[in-house]
Amino acid sequence: MDRATAKASQPPTMHDVAALAGVALATVSRVVNGKPGVSPAMQARVEAAIERLDYRRNVNASSLRRLDRKTATIGLVLEDVANPFMSALHRAVEDCARERDILVFAGSCDEDSRREQELISALRARRVDGIIVVPTGTDHSYLLPAFRLGTKMVFADRRPSFLDADTVTSDDLGGARAAVAHLGALGHRRIAYLGASLTIVTARDRLQGYTEAMQQLGAAPHPSHVCTGIVTMEEAARAVAEMLEGPDPPTAILSGQNYFTIGAIKTLRSLGLEHRVALVGFDDFALAELLDPPVTVVAHDPAELGRTAAELLFRRLDGYASPSQHIVCPFSLILRGSGEIRATRP
Repeated sequence: MDRATAKASQPPTMHDVAALAGVALATVSRVVNGKPGVSPAMQARVEAAIERLDYRRNVNASSLRRLDRKTATIGLVLEDVANPFMSALHRAVEDCARERDILVFAGSCDEDSRREQELISALRARRVDGIIVVPTGTDHSYLLPAFRLGTKMVFADRRPSFLDADTVTSDDLGGARAAVAHLGALGHRRIAYLGASLTIVTARDRLQGYTEAMQQLGAAPHPSHVCTGIVTMEEAARAVAEMLEGPDPPTAILSGQNYFTIGAIKTLRSLGLEHRVALVGFDDFALAELLDPPVTVVAHDPAELGRTAAELLFRRLDGYASPSQHIVCPFSLILRGSGEIRATRP
């Protein structure tokens, strides 16, 4: 390949823009970086050259020239971007980042602690300015070296283990207690619980809240009515079927996650019990209010979680140096119908 062909195959540079516009390189730099001191006529010439050449600023190169070495990017590690709750959290982070002209790189760890480590390592290798993590696994002490090197991280929705760091979580204990107390006030004592793996801190908190509230009702949970370690809505559906077809079926169900709630609804409808067995689910989901009966939920606002986590991360990046903060966002018990079905028997 000759020199002319090689040059043509490369993306245009600010030198190319300056040559085409007939201006100094410093003038192009001012226009590209939005700095004052360029006349309207000169700016128009530069912008016309940029458009003609389809020039794009090299963010990585410009970050290397800056003293702060910032790349105008942050990372986001989610449980599963396909989950509506995580998607809403992702969008809130992205909206906050967009206000600062910052790009978000996101990935799903799928409740795999090894995948979480790989994603965080990859994001750090790309020199992101900071990372928001929805953590998984039971030991996050592996991140201590990264913290000592100055990597800014905020943990959202769940607390990390063996690591003191900024967290933004929901009141999972309080939400579970409120849901069980609500069902208990309607006469239910045989209340089942569907939960995720107990390696997940939110699953442990929700189970603890359920257990404590059942004790307050004077109704020890029946062993066959507590199912944890669920991953998919299909597993939740099967668990509910086994409970309802057993010798002592529950009269109410508390679901610890939106996918599990959908699985429970499928089974209740298939058995014709959707108007006889009460159901309260954690995390709201699309069309929940349009089902028959509409679904009562313990709602945590994922947008508030994402927005609060992003704002805290940006404060850290701006130099905020207080001890780690632990912010707990409130829940709402939204009464729609499925959780207001009274117990027909104790």
